[in-house]
Amino acid sequence: MGRKVVIVGGVAGGASAAARLRRLDEDVEIIIFERGEYISFANCGLPYYIGEVIKRKDKLIVQTPDEMKERYNIDVRIKSEVTKILPAEKKVEVYDISSGKTYTENYDKLILSPGAEPVRLPIPGIDSPGIFTVRNIPDTYRIKEFVDKNSPKRALVVGGGFIGLEIAENLHQRGIKVTIVELADHVIGSLDYDMAAIVHQHLKSKNIELYLKNAVKSFNHTENCIIAELTNGRQLKTDMVVMGIGVRPETKLAMEAGLRLGPTGGIYVDENMLTSDPDIYAVGDAVEVRDFISGNPALIPLAGPANKQGRIAADNICGRNEKYSGTQGTSIVKVFDITVASTGNNEKKLKKIGIDYEKSFTHSPSHAGYYPGAIPMSIKLLFDKKEGRILGAQIVGYEGVDKRIDVIATAIRARMTVFDLEKLELAYAPPYSSAKDPVNIAGYTASNILKNDSGIFHWHDVAAIDMNKSVLIDVRTPAEYSLGTIEGAINIPLDELRDRLGEIPSDKDLYIFCQAGLRGYIAYRILVQKGFKNVRNLSGGYKTYQLAIQKQSHEDIYEHDKIMEDDDIKPARHISPDTRVKEESDG
Repeated sequence: MGRKVVIVGGVAGGASAAARLRRLDEDVEIIIFERGEYISFANCGLPYYIGEVIKRKDKLIVQTPDEMKERYNIDVRIKSEVTKILPAEKKVEVYDISSGKTYTENYDKLILSPGAEPVRLPIPGIDSPGIFTVRNIPDTYRIKEFVDKNSPKRALVVGGGFIGLEIAENLHQRGIKVTIVELADHVIGSLDYDMAAIVHQHLKSKNIELYLKNAVKSFNHTENCIIAELTNGRQLKTDMVVMGIGVRPETKLAMEAGLRLGPTGGIYVDENMLTSDPDIYAVGDAVEVRDFISGNPALIPLAGPANKQGRIAADNICGRNEKYSGTQGTSIVKVFDITVASTGNNEKKLKKIGIDYEKSFTHSPSHAGYYPGAIPMSIKLLFDKKEGRILGAQIVGYEGVDKRIDVIATAIRARMTVFDLEKLELAYAPPYSSAKDPVNIAGYTASNILKNDSGIFHWHDVAAIDMNKSVLIDVRTPAEYSLGTIEGAINIPLDELRDRLGEIPSDKDLYIFCQAGLRGYIAYRILVQKGFKNVRNLSGGYKTYQLAIQKQSHEDIYEHDKIMEDDDIKPARHISPDTRVKEESDG
């Protein structure tokens, strides 16, 4: 008698595991249980349907149950919720939502792919109508139907992560005034503050209202709107709310079955994706993975790793002994006109695990400067101080960001160093790159630091400079200097530097800066070879400094949308999710 593999949950992990199983074993019986209606859908594309960038519903469906049956001979049972796992009996208990009946199904091997659920905090009034989360296709349909039917003028997005920013952009695309509220001091948690500062300024340019270091304290409603009270006391009037404050692994089934959970709260799996039960595998957003940089347990919910994990679980069920080597968190997001990408660890993670690291900032054109349309991209590189091993990278720009982050992500996976980045031979033609690609430039810059060819200081070091013992020298042109500089800096343009060395005191620390870092580096090389000591160049130049020190939030831009004293504020009432769905569909 043939083997039977039961898979709980579809989408990236479960559907990938099922397809791989069939390709490896034509005779294995495969059953997928999915509590929703959709077994395999483009969850990363959901915000773009709301914004009507993706116009047809069917474009969101990757595979239907009938297609899975026809191509792969897989038994897909939608609207079927697995409510219990019985490991000792090797059975699952299944609730058929359509019929209301419960039955059991036995298995030889079980794969859990329950995913992660949106975090829904116990905020008073959070269950009121007009407040949404985004996890699946029905959620997306509800939001789009609300927008289509009610033509809201204002929307509040709670959370400035990937999903929050994508929702904000797509609601803005529909002509809605959007406010984002984020608890942290910057958006996109995988970025560091100094790189997120670029994103903040871009959001400002799009008239997105942005409240940082704030959270929603409560929701109330009037006859015509929802009122969100922030922790700083501000009250915001809005027509709709989308909660995008993150996700947490769905572990209820696993926990009740006695499976081990890891220290992060995700389902524990070994490198074969096997749980603490020898017949149960787990994949996707619900599992705890190993951070590729540190080796520490982590929760990193991304579609790419989920697909790979599903494939590996299937391989191991078929006796192939494949191992998952960890997740490095490579991610990318479109934020209006710019692209934001990261890979590896950021500074917060590196500090937490105690790695002695250095960083560099470079601002390189996306392609050859003499070819029309070249636009600078900002690259932050994080690397080990001793050996130069690449620990992480963050890139913000317009064109070519995806290409560069993938190159660096590959370098990290290969455990390469910044010295290796110098040597990479990358594709070059004027419309696409420069003879020295931005990745090469990042490698040169980091290598110069480690070789002591360039002493540096960072934007956050400026405030601590003792001006009695130091001199700040702006080597940009007088025109650039007149438009803004670091307080206390004197202007000696680079091209005049050799002739004006007598103006520079030899007994003081010298802090050099230009706009992006290159001219400052050249000035540094001149000065140290002329015998000056204790010279440092500002990494990333005035551009990085100026972006990081300016105001990051963008508050009170919709003054006419604030609360007036005569608004009829009603206390929040608790409404169950089922009732809320019915009310919204009934209009």
